[in-house]
Amino acid sequence: MKFQGVLNILSFNRHFYFIGLGGLALIILSNLVIEWPSLLYWLVIGAFIYGLLMPLIVSAYVYDFSDYYKFKWLKDTSLTDKTNNQIININAGFDETSFIIKEHFPKSELKVFDFYNPEKHTEAAIKRARKVSLVYPNTQQIATNHIPLKDQSVDVIFMLSAVHEIRGEQEKVEFLKECHRVCKPEAKVIMVEHLRDLPNFAAFSVGFTHFFSSKVWKKAFKSAGFSSINESKFTPFMSIFNCTR
Repeated sequence: MKFQGVLNILSFNRHFYFIGLGGLALIILSNLVIEWPSLLYWLVIGAFIYGLLMPLIVSAYVYDFSDYYKFKWLKDTSLTDKTNNQIININAGFDETSFIIKEHFPKSELKVFDFYNPEKHTEAAIKRARKVSLVYPNTQQIATNHIPLKDQSVDVIFMLSAVHEIRGEQEKVEFLKECHRVCKPEAKVIMVEHLRDLPNFAAFSVGFTHFFSSKVWKKAFKSAGFSSINESKFTPFMSIFNCTR
């Protein structure tokens, strides 16, 4: 669907937009009662409008105009599609990509896992996303510290805009250790994430704290045992981590 990324942001984070629009309305009404200094008034109005619109503009760019959903960013990962390939896709309760992955790798076997835990992953946006998410056939619910697969049995693991929902550092490492355990020696882990960096601060203001820095992710992968961690940019706002066991 066109503008799917923008519609997701509006739908899943509508509470922030209700608060933001309410705050903007109060500022405008207050100026009718108490005259604000002109410069301060327009600075505050501009800040509110920027905060409301910029996440939508960036989301449209990242998800709707950069071919994110067409997976053109996969061309540099050197992944192959062949029979007996085992691919897994891990999400946090909102699955936009499993059907797309299967289209790109029709010969491979795809298994989908969902690590959403309502006691740990409490953000309202996730709960709303789960209500409208497409569910890939036979998706399995898992804990972040256990992937129900044999050691060294997987060729590719996809984690697309999902793992930032694991907030604790130790839980991230335990989860990545499980990924490391199930990976074959030549397997790849492909993670796509927004980062806690300057471009995402410009896009999401304080909302960028929902993400983690490149340094945090690389440290977690190394702590989990991964030997090679390569990062490339998919637009200035998202990074692709291509990791090998």
